[in-house]
Amino acid sequence: MKKIEDLSSIVNQILPNQIVSNSYNHEEYTITVNKNDIHEVIATLKNNPETLFEQCVDVCGVDYLEYKNEYVGDRFAVVYHLLSVKNNSRIRVKAYIPDGDNPNIDSIQDIFSSANWYEREVFDFYGIIFNNHPDLRRILTDYGFVGHPFRKDFPLSGYVEMKYNEEQKRVVYQPVTIPPREITPRIVRKRGI
Repeated sequence: MKKIEDLSSIVNQILPNQIVSNSYNHEEYTITVNKNDIHEVIATLKNNPETLFEQCVDVCGVDYLEYKNEYVGDRFAVVYHLLSVKNNSRIRVKAYIPDGDNPNIDSIQDIFSSANWYEREVFDFYGIIFNNHPDLRRILTDYGFVGHPFRKDFPLSGYVEMKYNEEQKRVVYQPVTIPPREITPRIVRKRGI
């Protein structure tokens, strides 16, 4: 296993101009790069003989709206988790994306085919567009769904609900009819345990 310090040294050598910052969290090395460099950075980490990150384990989105500790100005981030089986090492690559009508970043689906569904999921839940993705459409919500449910400004009860209408013999959408309620957890304690 390569130590994090060794990995950090190698990554800083092969990506001298692309790294904005780096950190060590939970025994994992994290680099932050500019969103415009993401495709080149991921390709370099995969193909360089020193790193050989051959698996994209996950791609996830983050909404930093009202985030207390790590918010750096840009509202969204896309985080890539890469694994090198040969070197027994992991790296987390983060790119911040400014808020706007169409937050976007380049797709890495052509580098890692596993990123296809991950990017679709991030698009579905956060509304982040992956440029040059071959099939960017919703994957977990309904095609007629309005909004992106993992955004922090998305209403907790949603906008509409769908149900099957017996008279029309089809699924219909209607405004949400669930009365708002406060959810307070109930703690059950057993004596003698």
